[in-house]
Amino acid sequence: MYYKFKDKVKSDINIGKLVCLARSYKKHAQEMKSEIPKEPVIFLKPASSVIFNGDKIKIPEMSKCIHHEVELGIVIGKKCKNISKKDAFDYILGYLVALDITARDIQSEFKKKGWPWTIAKSFDTFAPISEVVLKEYITDPQNLDISLKVNGKLKQDSNTSFMIFSIEEIIEFISKVMTLEPGDLILTGTPEGVDEIKKGDILEAKLGNICSLKVIVD
Repeated sequence: MYYKFKDKVKSDINIGKLVCLARSYKKHAQEMKSEIPKEPVIFLKPASSVIFNGDKIKIPEMSKCIHHEVELGIVIGKKCKNISKKDAFDYILGYLVALDITARDIQSEFKKKGWPWTIAKSFDTFAPISEVVLKEYITDPQNLDISLKVNGKLKQDSNTSFMIFSIEEIIEFISKVMTLEPGDLILTGTPEGVDEIKKGDILEAKLGNICSLKVIVD
């Protein structure tokens, strides 16, 4: 599976692993009744969960409650390991707006039992993404409005300046844990306002005026 680009690039870029952040906005951590972390909290989603603009989110039979989470996505352009903050932007190819769909009932149940909750994030169609905007076209990715409407009603509305950890800090931290490779996607976490979505809902996400995403819940 390959990325789609808003502007032309020389070659196709395969979607790699999805490295995601939890509790990366203070108000979201508070609404989830979670502690504000002192360093990034990361988890993974499979590339098979990716869908694109105009596609459909499929509600899995195993879940009765799925939530939307709108996020800034960072596409890695060069292989990197143990990168310092000052060099982090050298390894970024571009940005996109994404939805990290969560089976909240499964996640909550597994948390209670002390089990890993990867399954709650990993169903097919649980990572809708927009086209990629190359970094050269974005002046300041750390100051972009990010929003989500469900059936025309504004549900999430924030700015990437409210992220607890900066883009540089996120890349530095992740690259200490694992090698980042071209095509890897970092989902930087969601602001407050997450809520349940139902069959037939239309989701419209925006990242500033640079990219947008529209998907339907099936």
